[in-house]
Amino acid sequence: MYAIIINGGKQYKIVKNKILRLEKINNKIGEIIKFEKILLFVKNKYIKIGNPFVENIIIEAEIINHGKDIKKKIIKFKRRKHHLKQIGHRQKYTEVKIIKIIK
Repeated sequence: MYAIIINGGKQYKIVKNKILRLEKINNKIGEIIKFEKILLFVKNKYIKIGNPFVENIIIEAEIINHGKDIKKKIIKFKRRKHHLKQIGHRQKYTEVKIIKIIK
């Protein structure tokens, strides 16, 4: 049994007890959150495709950790203009563990 959800403009495959790294969610560690934007649900041979989302299915997850990703360098350069600009960016993320899929 698995499902496909949408969160932060990205799609994720959800399986029970899987740990996911999502974009920052402003909840505390240990809280239970629910995902209701489910695009696809599969259980054995039963397949339900949403239009745009599947009804009556909820996925519960527990927030495990908040953090920042590795630093990525952004370099802006203009030739022959004596211009070089360097910027760093660290994307914030939230790790969640899928507890159960409620049908």
